Amino acid sequence: MVIGFDESNQQPVRFLSMEIFVNGAARQVPDNYTAAELVEALGLAGKRVAMEVNREIVPRSDYPAHCLQPADKVEVVHAIGGG
Repeated sequence: MVIGFDESNQQPVRFLSMEIFVNGAARQVPDNYTAAELVEALGLAGKRVAMEVNREIVPRSDYPAHCLQPADKVEVVHAIGGG
């Protein structure tokens, strides 16, 4: 992982360094990017979602510890209520 500093506030930032595929679309993310970070970046934190990485279901309880790898194929679905 490459770390630098945001010049405006001197906070550490991670630079994009690997490509994954989310619902078929390429996405650049930092090394050691977790499933939880992806869910948050997609604006789905706190919502009912299911995730599959390389055709394997990732339990929601594992999201914080599940680090994505270069070229991972991630499918995320969001449950929407209705009636």
